[in-house]
Amino acid sequence: MNKQTFIQGAMILMVAGIVNRVLGFIPRILLPRIIGAEGVGLYQLGYPFFIVLVTIISGGIPLAVAKLVAEAESAGQPERSVSILRTSLIFTVSAGILFTILSIIGAPWVTQYVLTDPRVYQTFLAMSPMIIIVAVSSVYRGYFQGKQDMIPSAISSIMETIARIVCVLWFSYLLLPMGIAYAAAGAMLGVVAGEIVGMVVILWQYSRLRRKERQHPPSASHATPSTTSNNNTLFMPLFRRIMNIAIPVTGGRLVGSLSYLLESITTAQSLAIAGVATAIATTQYGALQGMVIPLLLLPGALTSSLAISLVPSLAEAQAQGDMRTIHLRLHQSLRLALVSGAPFAALMYVLAEPICMFIYNDSEIAGMLKVMAPFALFLYVQAPLQATLQALDKPGRALINTLVGAVIKISLIFYLASNPDFAIYGAIIALIVNMIIVTVLHGYSVARILKFRIPFLDILKVISVMVIMAGVGKYVFYEIVISSSLGIQLTAASVISGTLYLLLAGLMGLIDFSDLKRVPFFGKFLR
Repeated sequence: MNKQTFIQGAMILMVAGIVNRVLGFIPRILLPRIIGAEGVGLYQLGYPFFIVLVTIISGGIPLAVAKLVAEAESAGQPERSVSILRTSLIFTVSAGILFTILSIIGAPWVTQYVLTDPRVYQTFLAMSPMIIIVAVSSVYRGYFQGKQDMIPSAISSIMETIARIVCVLWFSYLLLPMGIAYAAAGAMLGVVAGEIVGMVVILWQYSRLRRKERQHPPSASHATPSTTSNNNTLFMPLFRRIMNIAIPVTGGRLVGSLSYLLESITTAQSLAIAGVATAIATTQYGALQGMVIPLLLLPGALTSSLAISLVPSLAEAQAQGDMRTIHLRLHQSLRLALVSGAPFAALMYVLAEPICMFIYNDSEIAGMLKVMAPFALFLYVQAPLQATLQALDKPGRALINTLVGAVIKISLIFYLASNPDFAIYGAIIALIVNMIIVTVLHGYSVARILKFRIPFLDILKVISVMVIMAGVGKYVFYEIVISSSLGIQLTAASVISGTLYLLLAGLMGLIDFSDLKRVPFFGKFLR
């Protein structure tokens, strides 16, 4: 097992995340062409329920496992790490089986009375087996992250994505003759198949690790009789310790998941009040959640990787009382999140129409993307800030911040989206307000707890470089004719403006080349 540094771990997950996001766009591009925006809407309407159920089961368990395993490994207690894993699995498997059964039994009532489109029933049934699969996989990923070995999670996620791409497109195409509802259910079955592959891969990685540990046990790991014979008595103390960490984190994530669920329900109901027909409302919601927001989340490959790597790194630093490392890691995370997200936000704002036309062959959704793009920076910074609060045993504060944002968001959706003058753009405004409020509250909480200074100078530098890049990208695309091909013209504008962005970011000190030298594979060329 190879333990990586914070930057190496983040970069490994980032590479895997970028590969997953790029590959993941294949079904997002092709699926609307197979089942249409209405089919994507049916697919998206059922998904929030799945997110809520998985969050209840395992929302905070992976983070708790990662944190406790990091502490155990730091203390030289590898067998305690295994006990933490087993205890977590007993809970997640039991809860997963229970909620899978409840999901199948409750599917007719939920799709008939809670959601606005009964055609979601088939998709709802198709996603039910995924509950226990995702719960188990997340525990193993938390275990490897606690050991600060990000490679198994990266491999598992890539294999899962590849399997999902093939199966989503294949199954939806096979079931399309039966109708859009069955085609959407076929797409969800493809997601289930991908999750199964991901779980098998992570289990295989774990079995390899255990074989190596048995063949080469650490010299200082001879267990005392109390630690080997009293595993049954250790279960409850371990379970309580896991729950003490997991419950507040689960609460915070559950607020987010319930917010997502209520968002889908409230948006559909509000659009109905505004006089939008059910099929059109489903289509608009599918375009927003299945096409526009995935584009905004593309830079999230790095920010989510930073958040995942940040938890064990900060937990280890906190256990050692190393406040300097905590500040350093947090500053690195915020700077990288801003620098990596800004160029995407800039181009998505000035080139929204050609981007949507090239990727989705649909320029009508460009207005949604253009409105949301400038505010996406708040979303990119939010992930490392929330991870910091969770790693420092302040998940309750993250929960309150998320709850405040969720209440405001749902209220605004109901008020604005039910107004015919706003309609779907009312929901978009509510989402933007939520991004800003939650991120600002997280930033204030972190600054107060750690006496940490938010890097406002870095923020101003990023915005300045971002504005210059946006202007250059727009000028190149619209004023300099390089090719009649939309794809080539868009690529040229992105490459030229992106290169300028990197040069300016380097000159302003936003890119730390000492960090780049520690990046796996790529870093050796800079040394």
